[in-house]
Amino acid sequence: MLEAIRAGYERFGFLPIETPVFERSDVLLTKTGGETERQVYFVQSTGALEKVRDGAAEDAAYPELALRFDLTVPLARYVAEHEHQLTFPFRRYQMQRVYRGERPQRGRFREFYQCDVDIVGKDELSVRHDAECPAVIHTIFTDLAIGPFTIQINNRKLLRGFYEDLGIVDPDRQAAVLREVDKLDKRGEDHLRTTLTGEGFGLPADVVEQILAFVQVRSDGHEDALARLAAVEAASGGSGALAEGVAELREVLTLVRALGVPESDYRLNFSIARGLDYYTGTVYETTLDEHPQIGSICSGGRYDNLAGQYTRSRLPGVGISIGLSRLFWQLREAGLVEASAGESTVQVLVPQVDAALLDDQLALASQLRHGGINTEAVLDGGKLGKQLRYADRAGIRFVAILGPQEVADGTVTLKDLRRQDQFTVARDEVVSALRVELAQPLV
Repeated sequence: MLEAIRAGYERFGFLPIETPVFERSDVLLTKTGGETERQVYFVQSTGALEKVRDGAAEDAAYPELALRFDLTVPLARYVAEHEHQLTFPFRRYQMQRVYRGERPQRGRFREFYQCDVDIVGKDELSVRHDAECPAVIHTIFTDLAIGPFTIQINNRKLLRGFYEDLGIVDPDRQAAVLREVDKLDKRGEDHLRTTLTGEGFGLPADVVEQILAFVQVRSDGHEDALARLAAVEAASGGSGALAEGVAELREVLTLVRALGVPESDYRLNFSIARGLDYYTGTVYETTLDEHPQIGSICSGGRYDNLAGQYTRSRLPGVGISIGLSRLFWQLREAGLVEASAGESTVQVLVPQVDAALLDDQLALASQLRHGGINTEAVLDGGKLGKQLRYADRAGIRFVAILGPQEVADGTVTLKDLRRQDQFTVARDEVVSALRVELAQPLV
């Protein structure tokens, strides 16, 4: 799955970066304040601890370093640090482990792979780039072949304008409503109604009903999506943040179709807001049609200023993230992927048939490796049958047998454990013969 995601990112022209697992604590904690603070793992060397015990270190609320919480903060720091060496728009992908103070449980991990892709601009970034993310998502999940899926698309400007028209103008209150609306598909309409009319929000019942009607809008096909946007635009008077959101969504949807994404695989969903407040425009969530209980398998969106806390330059961007470890666990639980990889990265095993021929067998292994074939050589010997069973259990397809008769004849016997077949080739042709066999698909 990692390789399929990597190939998908690279197919769209994204370049890989890696960042240190450590970040400065003050950098990590500027992202979302107290919520992040409760999930960050702080790091302190034994030398620093000794200084604290000796009273030599300055008092500090936290250790200087912490493990990265996600890949967004490291990207922001990376772009700010290398701003003058990068070519913009900067297109990067990053596939590394991240760490969160979760309580380990089903599908939740303290250490897990995250696979991010982002496009970052300098001063400005056309909304046209927002259409690339659904195209990337579609390519990757088609290649992964995990079943039909739908890319849900919305725009936070549209939502913000809608709430402003309802009189919900305060940014903090608006953000709180957005976070609750984002949970609609998980918690249901009744829960949202009770929450928004209850203590903490106290919205009038008629306003909540308008919100519920609006956020349950879903499109059915491309033309229907454009028609729904036109209806919203007409009802709003065509001005303000809502109109901006409509215009951006219209352009994104048009380009998503132009990029080859089938209209059955994307739709408008006015409930999608994404919980993180740094999203400012287009937002995405992707769900499996036949397994909605899994929730979003890929999400992301547009942000206005990625690294505003680290540089005076304005660096807008758009990106998506796949939480691969949790996704794999969920797919395995749903029976959509196998837990075993099946095939080993080792392509050939060279067994030890005769201890007196060890040098010849090792020379054969070296010949295969120089020919670009991944090869393991057995050094301890034992019965040939036992070595063949080892190769079969380890997922190694071919066994290259070099016994006394083969040495005398200048040949190698190749045993294909998948096809339950064997054949003999000349020693100097063994590499080319294996390449031909490995290139042919198993039927």
